[in-house]
Amino acid sequence: MFESRRVVIATKHKKEKVIAPILEKGLGVHCFLPEDFDTDILGTFTGEVDRELDPVSTARKKCLMAMELSKCDLGIASEGSFGAHPSLFFANADDEFLIFIDKKNDLEIVVRELSIATNFNGSEINNEQELLEFARIAKFPSHAMILRKSKTNTKAIVKGLTNEKELKKIAEQMLEKYGSFYVETDMRAMYNPSRMMVIEEATKKLVDKINSYCPQCNTPGFGIVEAKKGLECSLCGLPTNSTLSFIYKCIKCSFKKEEMYPHKKRAEDPMYCDFCNP
Repeated sequence: MFESRRVVIATKHKKEKVIAPILEKGLGVHCFLPEDFDTDILGTFTGEVDRELDPVSTARKKCLMAMELSKCDLGIASEGSFGAHPSLFFANADDEFLIFIDKKNDLEIVVRELSIATNFNGSEINNEQELLEFARIAKFPSHAMILRKSKTNTKAIVKGLTNEKELKKIAEQMLEKYGSFYVETDMRAMYNPSRMMVIEEATKKLVDKINSYCPQCNTPGFGIVEAKKGLECSLCGLPTNSTLSFIYKCIKCSFKKEEMYPHKKRAEDPMYCDFCNP
């Protein structure tokens, strides 16, 4: 279905470096970039442009725009969000969505990769020592920094700082002018290797899903839509919050299949049981 077709990657932040090799090897496609394509019009991490849509809708719009611009019927786009992990307390997360659209075959396949492997952070800075300590924790200089007047200011802002001398120079100027400033991690993919790795994992997951075909109608994208809890405790036999089964569903004919014990365990350790270990 995809062999030798061209697929446009909707990005301006070098995501093709990790996406293209995986797609080309896994699907046999030829990847290319759209010309003069500015994804920032749909939103920026630093707030100059607010993202008006949810992540999946943003990725979809981004993908369709690139496909229209390139006159291509096959496209891929990603959209990331950063903030507190939805279930792990005190941990930040990188939440990446990838969307693959095939207009020729009327297909839309989406995957999500939620990871705590991120340096996402920000802090108010009053002196150079505080800045250098933040930079150390944030994996500078392999990961770029952003300096701005304040957390919400979108005018006095310098992005993509990867050189310590330049970082100190901008910091000195801001301290002299404002008395303090705000530093944050640059989350644009080309300036953030940690994020690139998460996008890479999401792309592998996407290719696996595309190469998974519905047993009933043979449509690509036969993937997990639900994880059912209830794996029995090995000691008391009561259901736990651990995964009992995965539910797979076709995006075309809605055929469903349940896979029992997907993690190859038929019982859970009592330490994860709310009754045995309340």
